[in-house]
Amino acid sequence: MPKLILFNKPYQVMSQFSESGDKETLAKYINIADVYPAGRLDYDSEGLLLLTDDGQLQHRIAHPKHKSPKTYWAQVEGIPCDTSLNKMRQGLELKDGLTLPAIVNIIDEPDLWERTPPIRQRANIPTSWLEITISEGKNRQVRRMTAAIGHPTLRLVRSKIGDRSVENIVPGEYREIEVDATIQKKRPYPKKRNFDKMRPRNKR
Repeated sequence: MPKLILFNKPYQVMSQFSESGDKETLAKYINIADVYPAGRLDYDSEGLLLLTDDGQLQHRIAHPKHKSPKTYWAQVEGIPCDTSLNKMRQGLELKDGLTLPAIVNIIDEPDLWERTPPIRQRANIPTSWLEITISEGKNRQVRRMTAAIGHPTLRLVRSKIGDRSVENIVPGEYREIEVDATIQKKRPYPKKRNFDKMRPRNKR
C-alpha cells in the first residue's frame, strides 16, 4: 500500500533530503527510505509538506494540471481593504503571468506554535492574518500576491493540501496515513527522473 507522509515543516528547513550547506533538511526529521516530497515548500515557510513512495500519487499531488487546492495562513503587514482582497480573488498580474482567482479572507490569528526566530514587526504598523487558498504553484506565489497589493507577508504557514491538514502535527513531526490502493495504483518512478536531491538515506 502506498505511503503518504504528512510532515509539519519547520521554518528554515529545506524541502529536500540531500545536504545544502549549513541549512537543515528533511533528513534531520524523516528517516523513512524511498519517500519523496510531493511538491515543495519554501525554506522560509512553515507547515504541511506531503511525501510519498508512490510515483502516481506524487504526480497527482504535485502536478499543476491536477490543481490540488492549497490553503495558507499568511500574517501580513497592515490590514488589507476589500478592494485589495478582491484583486487577489479575481487574479493578479505577476511577472510570470496572471494568477488564477484565489479564495481570500481576513481571519483571526490562528492558534499556532511560536516561530523561532519570531517575525520582525514594526511597532507602529499593525499586522493581520489572511487565509488564502490557491490552485496553482507559481514560485513564492502567496508572498508575491500579498506584496502586489501592498501588504508584504511576514509569516507564511501552509495549513492544507486538498483535504490533508497539518492540524495536530507538531513542527518537525510527521504522521503516516494509509492511501486507498484501488485509487492510487502503485507504479515506479520513471527511470530517467532525477531524484538525487530528494532521496533519503537509510540511517544505521
